[in-house]
Amino acid sequence: MSLLGESNLRDIIKQELSSAIQKHVTEQLNKINEQMAGFLESMTFINSQFEEIKAAVEEKSAIINDLRKENTHLQESVKDLTSRLNIVESHMRECNVEISGIPEYKAENLIKTMVQLGQAVKSPLTEDDIHYVTRVAKLNKNAEKPRSVIVKLRTIKHRDTLLAAVAQFNKKNPEDKLSSQHLGIGGSRVPIYVSEHLTPTNKSLHAATRIKAKEMKYRFTWIRNGKIYVRKDEFSQAIVIKNEGSLKLII
Repeated sequence: MSLLGESNLRDIIKQELSSAIQKHVTEQLNKINEQMAGFLESMTFINSQFEEIKAAVEEKSAIINDLRKENTHLQESVKDLTSRLNIVESHMRECNVEISGIPEYKAENLIKTMVQLGQAVKSPLTEDDIHYVTRVAKLNKNAEKPRSVIVKLRTIKHRDTLLAAVAQFNKKNPEDKLSSQHLGIGGSRVPIYVSEHLTPTNKSLHAATRIKAKEMKYRFTWIRNGKIYVRKDEFSQAIVIKNEGSLKLII
């Protein structure tokens, strides 16, 4: 009886252990399945969010590319309009000369000063040859130099004749170049400079050209009819500086 009892006891224990193990395994598998389901649900959510973000990024990228294209187009339009405006301004100034260095006085008569300048350089001007003459505002109000004088002459020929006469006068008188004394102005002797009346764009470009030409040891920089030229020496070809990009030609 005891042997049968022990055998039955072993079977009962085996059944209980098997049942317990199966139950434990089932519980663990259920937990794993639940975790896997949660993981899959999370992955589905993350993937959905990723797709939404990806779509938003692609949309924003498309907008940015469109804005870049539009900006490039606008920049080209601005450059074109600036160039056209510069041409118009140059045309409006084609009969003008700009004179720097003339001392300022309250009772000054700039027309008579211009007539005197013409006589000094042997390029006579009458009052009828001068459409108007005026001083312009200073770019730097704190600058001590007198305001420049802008003169509009009757024709381009009058302008070119006067500019050539000033250049010739200074060439012939290297020790006594054009100054306030030649204009009959009292006080300290100060040099007088006469040049074409450049637009702000060309004036800035001219300054940049002179700096680059000096760096590259170019001997000649000059202006003719509003255009800027450079030449390395007497034997080299002249280069026209049309814009900032043209400065690369100075090598």
